[in-house]
Amino acid sequence: MRVGVVDVGSNTVRLVVADADGQVPLPVHTVKRRLRLAQDVDRDGTLGAEPVDKLVEAVRDVRAQARRWGVAEPFAFATSIVRDAPNRADVLDAVEAGTGLRLRTLTGEAEAELTFLAARRWMGWRAGPLVLFDIGGGTFEVAFGRSRLPDYAASLPLGAGRLTREFFDGQDPPRARDIKAVRRQVRHQLRDVAARIRWEMPHTAVVTSRTFQQLARLCGAAPGRHGPFVQRELGRVELGRALKELAQLPADRRAQLPGISAARSGQCLAGAVVAHTAMKLTGIEVVTVCPWALREGILLRYIEDGDDAWWAQEERLAAGDGTHDDSTPLRLATSSP
Repeated sequence: MRVGVVDVGSNTVRLVVADADGQVPLPVHTVKRRLRLAQDVDRDGTLGAEPVDKLVEAVRDVRAQARRWGVAEPFAFATSIVRDAPNRADVLDAVEAGTGLRLRTLTGEAEAELTFLAARRWMGWRAGPLVLFDIGGGTFEVAFGRSRLPDYAASLPLGAGRLTREFFDGQDPPRARDIKAVRRQVRHQLRDVAARIRWEMPHTAVVTSRTFQQLARLCGAAPGRHGPFVQRELGRVELGRALKELAQLPADRRAQLPGISAARSGQCLAGAVVAHTAMKLTGIEVVTVCPWALREGILLRYIEDGDDAWWAQEERLAAGDGTHDDSTPLRLATSSP
């Protein structure tokens, strides 16, 4: 049996097709379409006609590829770039009308919980009490737990793209005072979350997302061509040194550094501020980079549950509909281990 996931993010539309006959989703085909929606949103987050047309075209393309690989109806979702848009309903309707595929939006907490599931399965039980950090374009997810699913999950408006737009305002490189303002914002937003993580005293700290992967590569981790099973870590001291270097360079020169792609060179500085501040506030010295994240979490949830009843429930929660079917867990964290 094959299943697929379509992921609409701030920068790309991605398709993953995987074999799901066992307990591990084994990828057989992946596609990435670069859109950079975050660069096309209005100041209030509205997606205009042109970026929506590009989104429709990209989703139509990846859906056609999913069908060619034996997946008629992939799990299709959009992250905060669409979820937080004032015209979200119009965007979702336009994609469905143009592609026949309905994008769903998950709450930030649900994204954190699904990503935690993926990290737990990748790291295994030897990881013990585990904290997860994930920096996206619009939000920053944090989760902690001792079992299959987290005991605590939070989603904060600290995405690398969001902070770049809000604080750097086209400055390249940004002014020192603007970088300090980002750090103050991160410290303010993370204060309560960091206190909870320090209290929990996790045994293992895991990070996911392209932002963390690129920062780890910048700080000396093995490149992606070495494969997913190579141990990759990111130290706080090394990240602090890299942060100082990134702050002094314009985006085009950041893109020449190891691991930093041209597509993310503009927002990698804000991402580094979030990563370093989060590690400092929580007292974490070293994090392990996990290659599995939200897409794999969705596939694992489907494989382990044996159905997709939770999928429609999560969409209702993201849409602000408080009603729920008692047969479906309201939150992932209420499910049994």
